[in-house]
Amino acid sequence: MAVRACGLIIYRRLQPAPSCKVTDSIEYLLLQTSYGTHHWTPPKGHVDPGEDDLQTAFRETQEEAGLQASQLTLIEGYKKELHYPVRGKPKTVVYWLAEMKDCNTEIKLSEEHQAFQWLKLEDACKFAEYEDMQATLKEVHQFLCSRE
Repeated sequence: MAVRACGLIIYRRLQPAPSCKVTDSIEYLLLQTSYGTHHWTPPKGHVDPGEDDLQTAFRETQEEAGLQASQLTLIEGYKKELHYPVRGKPKTVVYWLAEMKDCNTEIKLSEEHQAFQWLKLEDACKFAEYEDMQATLKEVHQFLCSRE
């Protein structure tokens, strides 16, 4: 059976300079794992028994980044499923998109992560080594731009 995980791609909007497009002021939250290859990823984790996918995404975000559901706005109309093998087994990760209500809210990492960064799209794609995550971040950015 495929491993299933869920998470949130979290972004914040900084105050744009008058000459900037609003989308230039968007930053994405990535967490660096404290295990394995120390890769960078949005908060995500495995679905617990009796949980639905979205509950998992919010629980994992609280556990890994210290963010409560009440501090985030879930963005309607965006949901992405990624499929890839992990140690020879299929894995599905479902992501939703959420905006920080207050861009200055403190991030509190769990032991699973050693660092976090707020990154503009280009840098977020450099940190996210996996092509499907880079493509997802670009897709999210396009989605946000199309809503402006």
